[in-house]
Amino acid sequence: MILGIDPGSITTGFGLITEEKGEMRCVEYGSWGATSKTIFTERLLFIGLGLQEIFLKYKIRAAVVEKTFFAKNVDSVTKLSHARGVCIYEAARARVPIFEYSPTEVKRNVVGYGRAGKDQVQLVIGQLLKLPTDVMTKYDMSDALALAIYHCRVAGTKQKIKEREILL
Repeated sequence: MILGIDPGSITTGFGLITEEKGEMRCVEYGSWGATSKTIFTERLLFIGLGLQEIFLKYKIRAAVVEKTFFAKNVDSVTKLSHARGVCIYEAARARVPIFEYSPTEVKRNVVGYGRAGKDQVQLVIGQLLKLPTDVMTKYDMSDALALAIYHCRVAGTKQKIKEREILL
């Protein structure tokens, strides 16, 4: 199973997929969140506790965390970095390999356009995983699933290349 994580300082989305015989299937998705009025350290605690629960519940072979993008607001980037840190820490604590990808490379591969909007990502994810898009109430969930799908594709390609190199 591959866990995609879209960290956020208010809401963090997660998506868990599995691949069997070349077909991806969604196992679970959701988000941990609070309000902007919730103390920031409490928000980080929600993320950590939520991830601990996922790591205990499932046998996860890869955790995929969205890379931080640069923004004009230093405070927002700092808070986002703290949220990413909690995600990376919990995956490392669970002894799960961690992979990081930028939103642009994920969108380019999954949607076909690196600057795709969140609505487009949600629509494509719904089609790929045969999920009704209205169920994914937050974009964080579809973004997290996109990360997991991208990693599944990339890891599969790398494995095929490695197998081919062995045969040569």
